[in-house]
Amino acid sequence: MFGNLFEEEEDEGGSSSTHLPPKGGDEPPPARGRSDLCGIKNQGGTCYLNSLLQTLLFTPEFREELFSLGPDELGCLEDKEKPGAKVRLIPLELQRLFARLLLVDQQSASTANLTDSFGWNSSEGTNQHDVQELNRILFSALEHSLVGTSGSTFIHRLYHGTIVNSIVCKECGNVSQRQEDFLDLTACVCGVLSLEEALWNMFVEEELFEGNNLYCCAQCDRLVTAAKSAKLQKLPPFLTMSLLRFSFDFAKCERYKETGRYSFPLTFNLRPFCEQTNGDDSDYTYDLFSVIIHKGGCYGGHYHVYIRDIDQLGRWEPPEEDCKPKTQKKVKEEVKEAFEPKLQEDDPLSVLTTIIAQEPSKTVLVDQLGQKLMNMIGSSWSKKFRKPYGPIGKFLQSHNDVFMLVSNATRVALKTNLPSPVTEPPVPTELTTNSDPSTASDPGAAEQQQGSDQKPEPEPEGSHWFDLNDSAVTSIRESDIEKQFQGKESAYMLFYRKTQLQRPSEALNNPQYKVPFHLVQKAQEENIKVQEMRQKFEATNNTVELRLHLAPCYRLDNGALQPADKEPNEGTTLSFDRRQTVGVLRLTIYQMQELWEGDMALTVAKSLPAGLHLYNTLTDDNVSLYSAGIYTNSDLFVWNGREVCGAAILTGAEWEPVLLTVVRPFLDEDVEQEARNGVEYKESGGGFENGGPGLKREARGFAGGVTLGEVKEALGEPKESLLCQEHKGGKIGEQGAGEGGGASGWRVFPPDDMQRTLKELSLKDGDALLVLEPQSFDSSVFSLNGDVVTVTTPSDCRWLQVEFQPHGGGGGEGEVEERRKIKVPATGNMLLGEVKQRAMEELQQKAPGANYCLRQVDCTGKLLPPVCEELSVRDAGVRLMTTLTLCLGNAPKASQLFLHFSVGAAPSTGMEMDIIVEETSTVKECLKSMLDAVGLDGTCWHLRRLDWCEEVGEPLMEEDASLSELKISSGDSLVVTEGQLPPKGFLNLSMWLYLDPQNAETDFKHTDTVKTAGETQSPSAPLCGGSTVELRSVGQVEISDEVTLEDLKTQVLTLPALQNMFVPTTAFMRVWQLEGGRLARILRGQQLTLRKLKLSSGTDLCVQQLLKEEDLGPKEVLLTVKMGVPGERSFYTPEELLWDASRDSSPRSLRTCLAAHYGLSPDSLLLAKHQPDKHIWEEISNWNQQVSKKKKKKRTESLLGAPFHLKDGDTIGIKNLLIDNNRDFVTLEDKQGQQRLREQAEQRRKGEKAAGSDVTAPQKNAGQTKSRKPEVALSINVGEFR
Repeated sequence: MFGNLFEEEEDEGGSSSTHLPPKGGDEPPPARGRSDLCGIKNQGGTCYLNSLLQTLLFTPEFREELFSLGPDELGCLEDKEKPGAKVRLIPLELQRLFARLLLVDQQSASTANLTDSFGWNSSEGTNQHDVQELNRILFSALEHSLVGTSGSTFIHRLYHGTIVNSIVCKECGNVSQRQEDFLDLTACVCGVLSLEEALWNMFVEEELFEGNNLYCCAQCDRLVTAAKSAKLQKLPPFLTMSLLRFSFDFAKCERYKETGRYSFPLTFNLRPFCEQTNGDDSDYTYDLFSVIIHKGGCYGGHYHVYIRDIDQLGRWEPPEEDCKPKTQKKVKEEVKEAFEPKLQEDDPLSVLTTIIAQEPSKTVLVDQLGQKLMNMIGSSWSKKFRKPYGPIGKFLQSHNDVFMLVSNATRVALKTNLPSPVTEPPVPTELTTNSDPSTASDPGAAEQQQGSDQKPEPEPEGSHWFDLNDSAVTSIRESDIEKQFQGKESAYMLFYRKTQLQRPSEALNNPQYKVPFHLVQKAQEENIKVQEMRQKFEATNNTVELRLHLAPCYRLDNGALQPADKEPNEGTTLSFDRRQTVGVLRLTIYQMQELWEGDMALTVAKSLPAGLHLYNTLTDDNVSLYSAGIYTNSDLFVWNGREVCGAAILTGAEWEPVLLTVVRPFLDEDVEQEARNGVEYKESGGGFENGGPGLKREARGFAGGVTLGEVKEALGEPKESLLCQEHKGGKIGEQGAGEGGGASGWRVFPPDDMQRTLKELSLKDGDALLVLEPQSFDSSVFSLNGDVVTVTTPSDCRWLQVEFQPHGGGGGEGEVEERRKIKVPATGNMLLGEVKQRAMEELQQKAPGANYCLRQVDCTGKLLPPVCEELSVRDAGVRLMTTLTLCLGNAPKASQLFLHFSVGAAPSTGMEMDIIVEETSTVKECLKSMLDAVGLDGTCWHLRRLDWCEEVGEPLMEEDASLSELKISSGDSLVVTEGQLPPKGFLNLSMWLYLDPQNAETDFKHTDTVKTAGETQSPSAPLCGGSTVELRSVGQVEISDEVTLEDLKTQVLTLPALQNMFVPTTAFMRVWQLEGGRLARILRGQQLTLRKLKLSSGTDLCVQQLLKEEDLGPKEVLLTVKMGVPGERSFYTPEELLWDASRDSSPRSLRTCLAAHYGLSPDSLLLAKHQPDKHIWEEISNWNQQVSKKKKKKRTESLLGAPFHLKDGDTIGIKNLLIDNNRDFVTLEDKQGQQRLREQAEQRRKGEKAAGSDVTAPQKNAGQTKSRKPEVALSINVGEFR
């Protein structure tokens, strides 16, 4: 998963390099945690196997019986490939696994070899099974594997018991008995409150055979009344109880899990359930020592186990939430806040290292790193760090000296956490000799000593319980078992042992007890090998590369340190172990610099655009480089700590130098004369540095802590000089560079700013600073207006190109085209009328009676409205060095509007015409002018605007309002539409009928009426989510916008096409709003008015009949859900699902709703939303909560917002990962749809290419036809970072 981040960067950057592995090579397995117990790795779906194996491991009698079998009986694993060798693989692999779990210092062990011995393939490791079934199959396999050995009967001795079933005849008293062997007892859960009650029903209650259910007595030789009962005859040393949590609902024909409360005792006496009751209580008393827990539903979930550590092999500690009082926690947090360094939120390295260091495991899942960063600083990586540092994956890759991958590249950790560089490497305490436990590295030792004053109440001896959850092992209290009595996460299997089974004292705290010597020896060898790997890994990954900069090679210039020989100084590279102290580093540098005299100070430095700058000095010689914040490629400056070449050095972030561009005027008589004449200036290339004529630029560095007044003094400027900052944006920007003449705008610093520092003024590297003397304003280049200085240099006085198009488009041969383009010298103050006059004189266009106008051209080549010739180039917003087109037509005056209009249809499909009207004209006057222009008469016409997608939109209702009041501007398009204006407040709605193909028999016999009535039939219209339905037009409704939705439904039922449609009430009708022929949203709220529902005239609505009443809430979303067919690229029949998102609209809420609908576990579902326009599926991940930067409150991600925007009718695909390994939602229909889209795009591309090459084709009103962009659904694809 981490690699995907780097692969994405490689694709973006075009680099062929691959992800860099850690310098230390293969990562060694992590050491055991604080519990000192070893977990088991999950192969993908083997949590059920791990839970059972841990239970068997912590059954000392089972473990010792297995270890008692030697190689003479089982054979050797090394001989398994030899022909004829008799090797019992399963018990041998189980022995080796148990030895690793007991003796090898690693966090978790692998079961791959054991499952290979089972004959499982790779897919079996990812399939989950029932742990009760595994218990029986594993014991059966072991019994078969041990046939002919001394251990062939130990499973039967330890786990098998006997039940005797009795039937007593009520007539003659004859007793018929039958013995039954059992490995485990299955206890009923449905309708039972406790294990004792279930055993009472099984072994105390009698079942009577009477009435129609009589018993045939062998002695009476007839049907008689009888009583049946069962008793425990022989009790095994270990009693296994299987709880029947899963049941079948015959009404719904589906499985379900019993989640009600079901208690079970920690110790209980089986005497009432036994046949023989004359023994001691110890013969019948059992203690609970293992509880296998199932979390999830009946179709899948997760197993883990609570185990009592009988031999006290682990280190039990009170759970963290119980071991400290609240007041102690609060004091500790305050002390931690007081002594820990403050987080530097602007430093991504500091933020990420803090996030990982705060985790208890010192690691973070890669796909959760960005979320945790947002939770900590209130901002995402993309917003805060992506621009300066690049994507997070690239940042982690470039700092591989700090970060490392663990757990098969799914987690990221700090390289110093395994172990910390300030601590000694961990030493295995179980197998190594002459080891002192007090010297072992214990990260929690300090906390234990500090909290020794307030120790929690210790757990009773022998009652140490642990939660073994795959690789994780944590301490729990005995009282935590009660939490597993009920709920989705509840007890599933119980393991009891007889109380009279006592352990010898030498077995306590001794994991080597009765482990064969050859297995102990192998474990010791493995521990030595792992320890060597860790030491080598630590040494390699703690080596950093330092760059040393020596003071004699530098001088102070422009507020920063510069190389003395004016050549780039890379410094001296030094490889060093950052676990070493600053004092050792200082001594090493002393030895390298034999000629060094006096004190030596080591200061962290950084190369900036202005030069080298110094920050904090390393003063504590006893601190490690890691604690001092020294990483690979860190710069260290070696000096005496006071001065460099006699100049005092200011250190710290507040004195960071800023590299400014100092701009000064460069004026002479020639330059001024050309500026007055407006002639383009040809740069000679001499006399100016980094600037054009009139301005001279120079890069100067200044310390960030100096004031602006001190900068002026350093520049040698008189006090009356002005300092100006280049203005970017705002009102001044309207007159800035490139706008109407290209003059650049500068803001004069007020006198108060002279006492402010460069940091306070937010001046950054590269910012420009203009220095002006008072006499500079005597020239025509500089002008002062308030606090704004306008600089109009000769290089800004440029030209406008004018192109002549007599018919608005086309063109002749290339040479003719060149002659019809001319450049007109122009300035920002020149009137456009003068520009047109000069252009006509140059082009010799003086046809009698012909009027010409100037028009701009946009980036697509379309002509914009004519410019007003009464305005200057600057006021009209015309940029210099651009092209204007000289066309036939009149130019509007300053008080007039230039409008496009068409008759009856949108301009893109009909004839588009132009008209010039006064902006004070009313709508009625404008309409009359347009009708006169096209030669139409009559009063049955009105004007409409174009909506955002360039379709005919809302009518202009106020005929007496002026165009300016309605905010109509030049270049707008209006449509002259036939018909009277609709009454104010009335809506004209087009109605459609929803025909569901799945309910064809209930689609009312009116469908034939609709067809014969001549109503138009639409093609099959897709829903929002992509399902296809048939829509038929049923007419139009004219209704007031003040009526309610219920009134609209009532009036719709009066349409002739719906006369045969029967509904009991309007609640049995659903009304959809159509957008672009697609079902978009359901109208909610029976009593809401159409105005509040935001319906407008011309809206298309669709009615759908329902089989039951419906009244949707404002945040109830109607979704179409489809369950994937396992192993196939298809789905089952879609269903409608009503999801209530009013309280929680997160992905987990939807997942829970779907799990309840299908009776599955939420964790086993994979969801995706279908995008029918693109025929793709967008996977819905289960996000965590984010933190709002402003309110500092947790905010849950909502599926109703970006990026999914779930709405009515959307299709949600579902995959059950327990039975379907295919995570791809794309079906064959989607593949075909994607192919069609590619073919259509290719056809459009070829058509556009052909149209562009056909220059002889006639173009009517070319350059004026509006281009129509295709409507594409907004979507954000998120890369998947898994």
